Amino acid sequence: MNILFDLDGTLTDSYQGITRCISHALITLGRTSPSQANLRWCIGPPLKDSFATLLDTVDEKLVNEALTIYRDRFGSVGLFENEVYRDVPETLGALQQVGHTLYVATSKPSLYANRIIDHFGLRRYFKGVYGSELNGQRGDKKSLIQHILKNESIDISQASMVGDREHDMIGAKANGVRGFGVLWGYGTKEELEVSGAHTCFSRPQELVPVFNRKSD
Repeated sequence: MNILFDLDGTLTDSYQGITRCISHALITLGRTSPSQANLRWCIGPPLKDSFATLLDTVDEKLVNEALTIYRDRFGSVGLFENEVYRDVPETLGALQQVGHTLYVATSKPSLYANRIIDHFGLRRYFKGVYGSELNGQRGDKKSLIQHILKNESIDISQASMVGDREHDMIGAKANGVRGFGVLWGYGTKEELEVSGAHTCFSRPQELVPVFNRKSD
């Protein structure tokens, strides 16, 4: 089985870094920033869409300016205000050991995703790390998963997507891939199930027996 993993909210808890960088961008632009708790919803969806909502604008120039300010801080500080969820490395190792092929599939720019994966020593578990481009290309999970399937020549019957938000499940379903939700991230069970999650997991270790049964 080829298993695609979301990054933020699935492999790592990036709450502090992302919300602080969003606040920094808004304040730099002279806007009032919501509290960190009220920015939690921004983790998962394409950041460009979140800034358009936060700034209440359709002005692409303003949104891109916010993205630039965000990335200036995130690229030097924010991406390390992050931590790997407990038991994730052990779970990835167990899945890899029994023959599953693992990939990262994140709407975060691949430039940052690769640095985060390397920083936390997770590179050895993944055949590939896929993210969006800085220009926004493949920023949605539908096009990103489609790209991975094509680039890696993966049969959809041999692919699964694991993530914590509706965007992961919707993107998986659009590509004919089975989606699995995780509840230790930023989405709710209801959100995941409504958007098509086949099963939801409460702890990383729960993935191992389920995927091992699927490989029998």
